[in-house]
Amino acid sequence: MYLLETIMNGLEKAIKKAGNASNLAALLGIKPMSVSRWKTRYNGAVPPGRVLPIFKITGITPHELRPDIYPNPTDGLPSQEASAK
Repeated sequence: MYLLETIMNGLEKAIKKAGNASNLAALLGIKPMSVSRWKTRYNGAVPPGRVLPIFKITGITPHELRPDIYPNPTDGLPSQEASAK
């Protein structure tokens, strides 16, 4: 249960940073329905190919978005970001 809560919290943080789900979708160049689907159908699981673009847009780390794929807090971060954390 903890993993699902963590994943959902990461997506919620990204949405909040972008302003709302529609803004996040627009920044990613996708339809708002895609972000809605991640929230409802996939329990907040962002597709692996969208994790790094979301990080670049919002600053929400890959670990926060998908701890199942990026188990360490610095996984997926550029080297200067990883050394600062």
